[in-house]
Amino acid sequence: MGTWDIGPFESDMAADFAFALDEAAENDREAIVRQALITTINTQGYLDSSEGAEAVAAAALVAARCPRGEPVSSVHGPKEPMPAFPADLRACAAEALDRVLAADSELAELWDETGDDRWRQSVIHLREIVAPASSR
Repeated sequence: MGTWDIGPFESDMAADFAFALDEAAENDREAIVRQALITTINTQGYLDSSEGAEAVAAAALVAARCPRGEPVSSVHGPKEPMPAFPADLRACAAEALDRVLAADSELAELWDETGDDRWRQSVIHLREIVAPASSR
């Protein structure tokens, strides 16, 4: 796992995801973020760590646009501006993060093996930010 810290863009897969967003046309960025979330939600069985890393990064971008969200400040995050995301992406982000934290998720398993709970807590924090008010 090419990971160097707990942040949503501090892994090879997430940095590649950010690069793909920067390379995409501005009007395609929402669809790329949505696809990363939907792919994770729809994955049956074991969730690969690369899909999980992209979902966490996508959720961080959605969270950044929420009232309690923080801007994505990693040097490895997207440099280009993100669009205003539709409200339904919040629910998608919350569901995708639930999937990433599940027992059959390689990313969660790899982080759990480190014995360092900071990554899990950071994902839970993102989940709390994106969760629509009716689900909190």
